[in-house]
Amino acid sequence: MLRDELNKLLGPVVESLGYELTDLEVKVGGRDGVLRLFIDKPDGVGLDDCETVSRQVSATLDVEDPLPGHYVLEVSTPGLDRKLTKFEHFQRFTGQIVRVRLRFPMDGRRNYRGSLKSATTENIEVEVDGETFRLPLATIESARLVPNL
Repeated sequence: MLRDELNKLLGPVVESLGYELTDLEVKVGGRDGVLRLFIDKPDGVGLDDCETVSRQVSATLDVEDPLPGHYVLEVSTPGLDRKLTKFEHFQRFTGQIVRVRLRFPMDGRRNYRGSLKSATTENIEVEVDGETFRLPLATIESARLVPNL
């Protein structure tokens, strides 16, 4: 899969600069192709950080040429409502409010919004209205932080 190949190619490049590649989106084909990288580091990411990563990733893409056709490279922060895509993300944000959508219903329910209580390599536990739900990581379609504004 192209997404996995890009993760393997670009993850080490981003990490060598001192950042985490938290996620990437790729849409190629036609005139409106986009490769969007989301980066983070413990003390946060600013515009200069995005520019630094963009220059290095762009050079790597020019040499390796993994994408067909024309595309635009975008480097961004995960944002306040960041996606949780890795076990480490769930661990890091334990205690925060999350919104989780499952690939298919469990006990008639696909959507959960509540406090992330714990995370293991197999499951997360989310407390919703005083009830704790154990959700297998493999069944999660999407998970995001809910900003505390």
